[in-house]
Amino acid sequence: MSINKTDPRIVELRERKSAARQGGGPERIVAQHAKGKMTARERMDLLLDKGSFKEMDIFVTHNSNEFGLDKQRVPGDGVVTGYGTLDGRLVYIYAQDFTVIGGSVSYAHAQKICKIMDMAMKNGAAVIGLNDSGGARIQEGVHSLAGYADIFYRNVRASGVIPQISLIMGPCAGGAVYSPAITDFVVMVKDTSHMFVTGPDVVKTVTHEEVTFEELGGASVHGSKSGVAHFSADSEADAIFLAQQLMSYLPNNNMEDPPFVPPTDDPLRQDEELDSIVPDNPNRPYDMKEIIKRIVDGGQFLEVHQHWAQNVIVCFARLGGRPIGIVAQQPSVLAGVLDVDASQKAARFVRFCDCFNVPLIVLEDVPGFMPGLNQEHGGIIRHGAKLLYAFAEATVPKMTVIIRKAYGGAYCVMNPRHLGADMVLAWPSAEIAVMGPEGAVNVIFRREIAEAADPVARRNELVADYRQRFANPYVAAAAGFIDNVIEPHETRPRLINTLEMLQNKRDQLPAKKHGNIPL
Repeated sequence: MSINKTDPRIVELRERKSAARQGGGPERIVAQHAKGKMTARERMDLLLDKGSFKEMDIFVTHNSNEFGLDKQRVPGDGVVTGYGTLDGRLVYIYAQDFTVIGGSVSYAHAQKICKIMDMAMKNGAAVIGLNDSGGARIQEGVHSLAGYADIFYRNVRASGVIPQISLIMGPCAGGAVYSPAITDFVVMVKDTSHMFVTGPDVVKTVTHEEVTFEELGGASVHGSKSGVAHFSADSEADAIFLAQQLMSYLPNNNMEDPPFVPPTDDPLRQDEELDSIVPDNPNRPYDMKEIIKRIVDGGQFLEVHQHWAQNVIVCFARLGGRPIGIVAQQPSVLAGVLDVDASQKAARFVRFCDCFNVPLIVLEDVPGFMPGLNQEHGGIIRHGAKLLYAFAEATVPKMTVIIRKAYGGAYCVMNPRHLGADMVLAWPSAEIAVMGPEGAVNVIFRREIAEAADPVARRNELVADYRQRFANPYVAAAAGFIDNVIEPHETRPRLINTLEMLQNKRDQLPAKKHGNIPL
């Protein structure tokens, strides 16, 4: 049977779809724009390849009649779901629509999200969630909570199988925060997005603290203090651009390799500036990001958790066209020491890269773990063990370049050969020892220094001798713990060559349900 455009059924279909695309109506769309926020559909159009989005469940509505909900049935029920392509690659996506009952999550709303998550798992493609919701739909009671729990369950099942990215584009409160928290990356927008378990009113009632939405759970707070947000964007458009950049480094699923991009930067390029970038004085800082820029393709890298635990750097980049994950100390912040937050930050990044077949490169300059009462009471032992565990568990290609200091337990934690590193290189400036020369001399020669005619002069002599004998890479190289000592300008071509050598690496963990990482 042929159906023409004037067929009443076609007219009705188009009218229904047009009404559904209006969400909560023109007035609420205007109100959304007045807050500096896009609508759900505008966000999806900006994120995905033009014209690629295919919507699902556009006519779904809730079936609750309590508290006047029977008069608030809007097609789509406050969330737009479907699939499309991002740079030509299949992704599944959902975007909560704040113009419809505040984007609140009903059971039907949750089931729409669950459906595309199930499809993403079956088809091996990433899920991107655009969150803008007032939370659980209170009028539905336990049914809305059941919907949330169904989403959480799928988040966990999908973890390590397909990439999951959460963009927080508005409020995200109460139980709603736990879905983004389980996903791999959280992107927040400054001033317009907020995440918290309990809002300012509850905080005031319980603790009598006066706090604003931004102070309690804004992008700056979660990007610099809590570490909940991996990226903090200045605008919604910037947040979407970050998600697009991030996806360019990631495979579709855990059975694929990350996307190779033919390099325009010469794989054999050497940078003579690297030969003088590390100061002669071992106590002087320098910027590790300069080393990263001079090594990676085109000097381009995407830093994760840029404003949290800045004493360690974690980022995605490319070497010879291959995506890599970099973990590096930052000597210009707390001398690059490992503390509670830095250990957590690096451990999570290492585990993500291992999940999705992204090779790991460590640029090491670590004087040790942060001392102090706060750190010990805060669990530095447990958190440092997370990083050790993550490196030891990872089976992707793993390379370490010791730039300068590699002292004590921190040497053991930062991907040495003993934890399964495939290649360990060192610059001539590398210092590998149980502790720094000054500390070591104070322990080993305490009595001799005390009994010397000139204790200061004797201590200086012993420090100089210790530095000459041990503050270099050659003792470790003689033991085979370092595979080679290289000139700094050789670093880029050596790492690219090693990546090519390791591209068919196969390694398996012992059979087990899962390990018991020291959470």
